[in-house]
Formats: sequence, C-alpha cells, structure tokens
Amino acid sequence: MSMWEYANPKKFMEWTRPVLPWTFGLAGLCLGVGLIWGFFFTPDDFRQGSTVKIIYLHVPAALMAINAWIMMLVASLIWVVRRHHVSALAARAAAPVGVTMTLIALFTGAVWGQPMWGTWWAWDPRLTSFLILFLFYLGYMALWEAIEDPDTAADLTSVLCMVGSIFAVLSRYAVLFWNQGLHQGASLSLDAEENVADVFWIPLLVCIAGFVLLFVALVLMRTRTEIRARRMRALEMRMQHA
Repeated sequence: MSMWEYANPKKFMEWTRPVLPWTFGLAGLCLGVGLIWGFFFTPDDFRQGSTVKIIYLHVPAALMAINAWIMMLVASLIWVVRRHHVSALAARAAAPVGVTMTLIALFTGAVWGQPMWGTWWAWDPRLTSFLILFLFYLGYMALWEAIEDPDTAADLTSVLCMVGSIFAVLSRYAVLFWNQGLHQGASLSLDAEENVADVFWIPLLVCIAGFVLLFVALVLMRTRTEIRARRMRALEMRMQHA
C-alpha cells in the first residue's frame, strides 16, 4: 500500500479518528509531568535564579514555532508537486498552531530577557528573525482567508511559505550566523558541553515531547475540521447548481 493513500481525505479521516485521543492524552501526560517536574522539582540556576525555569515553556515553543513552519513547507511542496488536497489543508491547519507557538516563544523570551538583559526586547538577530516569522504566519493565514478559490489560495500560500522558510532557518541558526547578539546558544545540542545540566535537561525533553505531541494532535484535529468544511462547501455548491 502506498503512503499516498493515507493522504486521501476518506483514509485520513479513518486513521486519525482513533489516533487523535491517544495523541492528546500522551501530550497532556508529558506536559503535566514535564512542567510540574521542571517548575517545582528542579533547583534555581546559580546565575539565572528561578528565571531559568522559563525554558520549559520557551524552548519547546520556539522549537515548534520553527518546525511548524517547516512542516507547512513540506506539506506545501507536496501540494505543489502532487496536488494532494489533504497536504494543503494540513499546512493551513498548522498555521494557527504555529503562530500560537511563536507568540508563546516571544512572550516567554521577553519575560526571561527583562531580568537577564534589563529590557523586554532587543533587536537581537534571533529575536528579530522570530518577529518576522510571526508576521509571515499572520500573512499566510490572511492570504488563505482573502482568496475564495481554495486551490488558488493553496498555490499562493505555498509560495509564501517557501519565502518565509528563509526566516524559519534564520530563527534557528541566527546565533551561529552572527557572533554578536544577546541571545544565548542552543539549550539542546549534539555537543554535550553546550547542553543544560541534566537536572534541567531531562524534564525539558519531556516538555518538548509534550509540545510535539500537542502540535501533532492539534494539526490532525484542525485538518479533520478543514476536510469537513471543504465537504460542506462542496455540498453547498452542488445544491446551488441543482
């Protein structure tokens, strides 16, 4: 059986129905364990104090803000190449989730930055690229709403997604591209010396798993909603022409 068969709207609705509750359940479990563990059972950092615990929200949200856009890019490319409607609807469904993750990352970053940097905002390369990514999210969603024909909307938003992917990459690697800047390096890295201490690292991984599962669950749920809405519009058009 080809994997593309699962992109068929009927097949997609069938296999996501039983998967969705489990995904939400696992997401809730990971988030509950990770956040409680991180906020209440880890020590204060010797430099950052209790503000270090913002990483349990900030780091997972920032990772998902970037990866949500990358997922939208992949789905958009599938739409452009293979014209699978579910992929276009999945990209559209992911945008509100991604913009929410970006907002969480920007807000928690400001909360962390005020005591650490003495300011709520700085035109740091990573912060600036994240703000631009947030604006691309808004533009992407606005473009979907502005165009009545869904296939035309999918085409144009796919182009916008490709352009916005530049800023998704910049958001991830801005600290490496520019040596100057206030933002610290990655909290998680293949280089063990750059990782946070194990006492923070393990609950952080649990929180990241929770955010990933929550993102997947929300995208699946919203994609199912988009498929139903598309079917309703098709039925309405048939009734109008009957």
